[in-house]
Amino acid sequence: MNAGAWRIARFVAPLVVALFVLGAWQLWVTLEKIPPYLVPSPLLVARTLYADRTLLLQSLGITLGVALEALALATIVGAGAALLFVQSRWIEASLFPYAVLLQVTPIVSIAPLIIIWVRDIHVALVLCAAVVAIFPIISNTTLGLRSVDPGLLDLFRLSRATRLQTLWRLRVPSALPYFLAGMRIASGLALIGAVVAEFVAGTGGRAAGLAYQILLAGIQLDIPRLFAALVLIALAGVALFALTAWLSRLALSRWHESELPREG
Repeated sequence: MNAGAWRIARFVAPLVVALFVLGAWQLWVTLEKIPPYLVPSPLLVARTLYADRTLLLQSLGITLGVALEALALATIVGAGAALLFVQSRWIEASLFPYAVLLQVTPIVSIAPLIIIWVRDIHVALVLCAAVVAIFPIISNTTLGLRSVDPGLLDLFRLSRATRLQTLWRLRVPSALPYFLAGMRIASGLALIGAVVAEFVAGTGGRAAGLAYQILLAGIQLDIPRLFAALVLIALAGVALFALTAWLSRLALSRWHESELPREG
């Protein structure tokens, strides 16, 4: 299969699967006469999405804004931490366990504290989402900075390159694919963190993102709106992943083997 046909197949195949699943879902709900307050049909969800588009899209904008800001913060801080770790094994051994600690600590347990300590609710939501998203950036970038070709590293040493020259001309280019892979993972985690943080903040009625709309829809038993909000969250996650994948192709397509076109 040539490169052009493969690019088309990558879009057509998931679309066929989605149409099959939606058709089976619609058929099952119709034949079994499932009430909409239990499982709404795809057509009802689509109608609800259109009818409530103003409210849901406004809430989506808030949630997506939090996720994007959190992703940017996690990228800057995570990449900076990885650059610090690669300077010394002692620094990495001393600080990396705390990055792991952030990863394994459930965000629902620390989000209330962050929301209480930070007066600005928007900043608190961004911090909560950044805590969830930062670990893939740190771990992947650190791995990439350390995974350099030993032969090239010896060549730089023989050329009497400084530590800074070795870092920017060898380690950073070698780490770029790892860093971008970490960003793809972190983009989804940032959205998850934003939604979870909004759930926590939404219990006090101070958030207006999609998570808050899901809470209200659940309380009001408006299940079609709940499903419509879930659809928007899923689409937002796909869009974030697609954005980071596009950035990866843009940065690597001319030189890295992972993005070079292949035949067959």
